[in-house]
Amino acid sequence: MELGIYTFADVDGGISPTQRLRNLVEEIELADQVGLEVFGVGEHHRPDYAVSSPAVALAAGAARTEDIRLTSAVSILSSDDPIRVFQQFSELDLLSGGRAEIMAGRGSFIESFPLFGYDLDDYDRLFSEKLELLLKVREGEPVNGAHVYPKPLQDPLPVWIAVGGNPQSVIRAGVLGLPMALAIIGGEPARFAPLVDLHREAVSQAGHDPVPVSINSHTYVAETSQQAADEFFPAYAGVMSRIGRERGWPPVSRAQFDAGRSPRGHLLVGSPQEVAEKIIAEHELFGHERFMAQMSMGSLAHDRAMRSIELFGTEVAPVVRRSVGVAA
Repeated sequence: MELGIYTFADVDGGISPTQRLRNLVEEIELADQVGLEVFGVGEHHRPDYAVSSPAVALAAGAARTEDIRLTSAVSILSSDDPIRVFQQFSELDLLSGGRAEIMAGRGSFIESFPLFGYDLDDYDRLFSEKLELLLKVREGEPVNGAHVYPKPLQDPLPVWIAVGGNPQSVIRAGVLGLPMALAIIGGEPARFAPLVDLHREAVSQAGHDPVPVSINSHTYVAETSQQAADEFFPAYAGVMSRIGRERGWPPVSRAQFDAGRSPRGHLLVGSPQEVAEKIIAEHELFGHERFMAQMSMGSLAHDRAMRSIELFGTEVAPVVRRSVGVAA
């Protein structure tokens, strides 16, 4: 199993975008140093996040790393130009020596649609059409009679599809033979097992070879369970409650948070042993090939995020790898 980190590079707690981006590069560098396999950065167009172009941020990380794979998490393909997305990540692939990936998704926010002049009513159609074009470009097909350059080092450049809980999105990824990244940010993980099965069934019925599945979840590691909960809750609740207000949801309570930390809950927040055991238990449920942890979020202090990444790489990862196997 591959183990990795992803972040939206939140700007919270009075930190400037300049400092947040510097912190982000330090996080990528540390993740590489402690032996994690992948680092992802999300695309947003809001004042509470520092990254609107994941490829730019990841290129800065590429210059400071040697081995870790670098992916968007996600690229909002519905409101972007798939040719430019491919070109940007091809350049990242060349700069990094073949470590770039695209994780394409429709996104959980809508700000990019009016910003780039798209109608939100075309939400699904835009994604389908632009994904089709991205995959054609990836296969080397010309666009309007012209070939797209530069070509990436990897052939083909990896493209993942990020999904929430929409079965149609899961089926689409499977029919296209694309790896799927499933975000579990609420509810019991066991409820999502049918979606993983649905993806694998769609891959098989479409005649493709098996492709990887990633599970992406909120995660935080500290020396003890109580310390992890106390340190992560304010940042987590701040972000989720702010988003909730925009969508008409009630604020996140400590009781809800603690329930999410239970063995059957969606939060991987605790000591290294607790987090490792939960990843292993989810692997028994999903049989997934990658796990990505979102831990640097909201107002969480940079030194705490760095310590969590360190513990994830040095104490959680070895336990998981011994149990489920080392990444290929």
